[in-house]
Amino acid sequence: MTVSTKDLVDKLREEHSLTKDEYRCLLTCDDRRQTEYLHETARAVACKRFGNKVFVRGLVEFSNVCKNNCLYCGIRQANKDVRRYAMSSEEVIATCRSGYEQGFRTFVLQSGDAGDGRDEWLAALVAELHRLFPDCAITLSVGEKRRETYEKFFANGATRYLLRHETYDEEHYSRLHPDGMTIGSRLECLHWLKEIGFQTGTGIMVGSPFQTVENIIDDIVFIHDFHPEMIGLGPFVPHHATPFAQCEAGSADLTLRLYSVFRLMFPDALIPATTALQTLSADGHQKGILAGANVIMPNLTPRRYRADYSLYDDKASYGSEAAEGIERLKSELSAIGYEIDFAKGDYETKQII
Repeated sequence: MTVSTKDLVDKLREEHSLTKDEYRCLLTCDDRRQTEYLHETARAVACKRFGNKVFVRGLVEFSNVCKNNCLYCGIRQANKDVRRYAMSSEEVIATCRSGYEQGFRTFVLQSGDAGDGRDEWLAALVAELHRLFPDCAITLSVGEKRRETYEKFFANGATRYLLRHETYDEEHYSRLHPDGMTIGSRLECLHWLKEIGFQTGTGIMVGSPFQTVENIIDDIVFIHDFHPEMIGLGPFVPHHATPFAQCEAGSADLTLRLYSVFRLMFPDALIPATTALQTLSADGHQKGILAGANVIMPNLTPRRYRADYSLYDDKASYGSEAAEGIERLKSELSAIGYEIDFAKGDYETKQII
């Protein structure tokens, strides 16, 4: 007997897991009404858990220096046209203070992977931010590190860490990254982060070069088994100074389907409507929230640096994606029945504080 897509959505909502064949059906369904049912169901689950609230996190892209040469990334080390920058501690603190005064209570500190050179500096900065803003969550997204470095970050006050695995398939991973970078190393870091006690986020680029539906299904299974607290999904967007400059962008539709799948899988997860989605679609934030996402990360980075953190072309970072556009974001969310919430999530008690 053939199982309908609607039945699969209901099963995922109740059991939080499907077979690989069932995931394939959800991802490849071309019935618009069935896809709408997937999004509606995910939205209902998110609303039951979080109400009509959308969490906002202040993003601080404090450095675009990177030692890696990931083939898809605009700040890859081999791109000599990038104007490199590294904010000072004082600049980061001032940026966070400005965000705090606007109401932000979670700061996401993101950078390229600069190697070990600034790890002690960053650990000290985390400690100072934790001292200055003890009621705030500090999230880091600075790449692969040694376990002892992660432990120091955690001890100094960082409680969340974002590290997208990008693709679980070893061959696919090797086609996106240079020699010396392996999926095994990335997964080891993710498991360390979990063991240390971080609320851990992972995720993928949707529609990255050479990606297949089977790759995505393997990613879904991995994420299900890993059980992250945060899931970051954004469509691939090419950058003109990379080997993938001529590749097509990923699918916004497929990204939205994955938001819904993961919302049904993990009702409590933090799932951002990402900047990459907003870059492809002017109403990407709204579509993402209506598909089950519950986080938006306005950019706090000082405007003089913002254009230089160019991971992909035409990155949205000045409208409702920016901290100075918070009123515009409020209006966009209000138009679909939502409102922003500066609070952070407490995963141990499953309460919002």
